Amino acid sequence: MFTATMIKQVFPGLVFFLSTAAQSAPAASATRSGEHPTLSIGSPAPDFSLPATDGKTYSLASFKNATLLVVVFTCNHCPTAQAYEDRLIRLSSDYRSKGVAVVAIMPNDPLSIRLDELGYTDMGDSFEEMKQRAAIKHFNFPYLYDGKTEEVSRKYGPVATPHVFIFDQQRRLRYSGRIDDTEKPTKTPGNNTTREALEALLAGRPVEIPTTKVFGCSVKWTEKSDWISKARQEWAAEPVTLDTIGSEGLKELLANHSDKLRLINVWATWCGPCVGEFKDFITINRMYRRRDFEFISISADDPAKMQKALAFLKTQQASVKNYLFNDDNKYKLIETIDPNWQGALPYTLLVEPGGRVVFAKQGQIDPAELKKTIVDHPLIGRYY
Repeated sequence: MFTATMIKQVFPGLVFFLSTAAQSAPAASATRSGEHPTLSIGSPAPDFSLPATDGKTYSLASFKNATLLVVVFTCNHCPTAQAYEDRLIRLSSDYRSKGVAVVAIMPNDPLSIRLDELGYTDMGDSFEEMKQRAAIKHFNFPYLYDGKTEEVSRKYGPVATPHVFIFDQQRRLRYSGRIDDTEKPTKTPGNNTTREALEALLAGRPVEIPTTKVFGCSVKWTEKSDWISKARQEWAAEPVTLDTIGSEGLKELLANHSDKLRLINVWATWCGPCVGEFKDFITINRMYRRRDFEFISISADDPAKMQKALAFLKTQQASVKNYLFNDDNKYKLIETIDPNWQGALPYTLLVEPGGRVVFAKQGQIDPAELKKTIVDHPLIGRYY
């Protein structure tokens, strides 16, 4: 067996070659995202041609006049990504006059995201939803979609969202890592790592800390799409039940002595709009049920039609608290639920702990509006 000393004596040229190569080549990143290695410091920026929410298509050439290029992999649904949105907007604004360009890329395959991963958002990561989020937040940087193929994201290898890559004027990678060390926008960061890297590069100095760990949601690569089929199997196996409830029970539900934000929907099998929108409530429940939230459905069907109502709930996989009003006098139901309700179905309420109604809707809901109302409520929220 050769020892290190013997190798040096017998193959001095080989040792010199290997040591020189190790010093001159960019170090391979120890950080990996699944099977997609993170781009190493010193590597050239991989080119791209991706559509943006502003209707344009961007490539590296689109930023050829920038002294430095900041590529941020981020998304809509991740609570950490949302927590950093305003800081990214400020970063773009503060450094634009210094020749720094910021571009955001959404790396997730929208079809690889389970509904229960959307508990901190009202939007998924589809291109249309990206357009909506960019408009709501007034992004002052291009927001690019790579969710269809993920080809660009695989070349950069982001570990989580958000993940920052900073390139110099020759488009060599000089920094890879976090924006700063504090997720919550209400706290002051101890280390503004991205800004420190930019200041160093603008001053012609090397970046003191060229790589950091990143914190956030894992990238939803296409190969994770089997999570969806597993989730569907889990949901299908959950039991669906239907109990009866009277006026006093309804009053208790509305008083909401729980510690959860309570969504209540009154529906009936004979009501077309009720049946048509019920799937939206199941989606909302699957999104937020791991949070301080619960969904309760109340059937206004005739008590004699209880089995029909239960059969419908089973087709919807409504594994929530389901009740059927046990009195055929529907005016008791109306007056107990809400004296201001005129009686048309469906009827939906969002009730805080303690009984305060924060949302009421006669007729079909706007799912996007309701999800936004839920996630923006202080009891839920968009980040940890």
